[in-house]
Parts: sequence; structure tokens; C-alpha cells
Amino acid sequence: MNRRITALSAAMALAASLALTGCSSSSDAAGGDGKPELKVSGAFMPQPVMDMAGGFLTITNDGDTADKLTSVTSPISDDVTIHETKNQKMQEVEFFEIPANGKLALARGGNHIMFMSLKKKPRQGDKVSVELHFEKSDPIKVDLPVEAANHNPQQH
Repeated sequence: MNRRITALSAAMALAASLALTGCSSSSDAAGGDGKPELKVSGAFMPQPVMDMAGGFLTITNDGDTADKLTSVTSPISDDVTIHETKNQKMQEVEFFEIPANGKLALARGGNHIMFMSLKKKPRQGDKVSVELHFEKSDPIKVDLPVEAANHNPQQH
């Protein structure tokens, strides 16, 4: 009889620990690794005609966790900001959302990077180095090819 109770107690303890392990595993599976997976494409800067310039690119997040683009730095300017365009007016923002399994598109006529007081004006064919900073992800360094002033790739 004692053996049976001991065996039953051991089986219940094992079942309880497996159930708890299962709970923890399934919550991990639902949350994935909990990290955004960011990559940058389509980056460019139109050749500036004044001492300021815009920057455009797409950030794709293949992860299951959202992130935010919080700032951009570049050796070409000490004043780099991120702007949204609403009702045909530009305004600086603190961040842009990058949805889980989604994209953030910075494009002409919409959201963009703004470089003020350029230290030097890059010319078509040059590359401008920038570093994108995020709330959760490590910074990403990107070279923006300088394109013709009127360059406007087709957005999909």
C-alpha cells in the first residue's frame, strides 16, 4: 500500500512539473524569442540643393515584437531628426513605430529623416553614413547612396 501511495505521489509530482514546464514552453512559443528582427532596404538621400537634406529607407521587422526608431545620427550633421508629414505639414516626432511582422517606410511626401545644417553637401554618387537607433534593437549602420535631387523610387 505504501509503495502504491509513493508511486502515485511521484506520478502526480511528475505530471505537475510537466504541466508547469508545458505552460512555460507554450508562453515562450507564443512570444517567440521576444526580439524584433530588423533589416533596412531602399535607403537613399536625394542630392541636397541647400544645407539640408532628407533621407529615405524602409525598415522591415520580421520578428514578432514591435520596436521603435528613436533617433538617427550621422557625421554629416549634428542635427538629424525624424519627421512625419501630416496634412502636408512636416513635424518632428520622438519615434516611429515598427510593427511586429511589419514595415516602417520613410518615403518622399511622408515620414522621413531630416539632416539640418550639413557640414558638407554630398553629391550624387557619394554615400552618407547614418546610424539608426531603436528602443529595443541594437543600432544599425546604413550607407545612404546619394541620388539625383529628383530621384523617387516607386514604392510598393
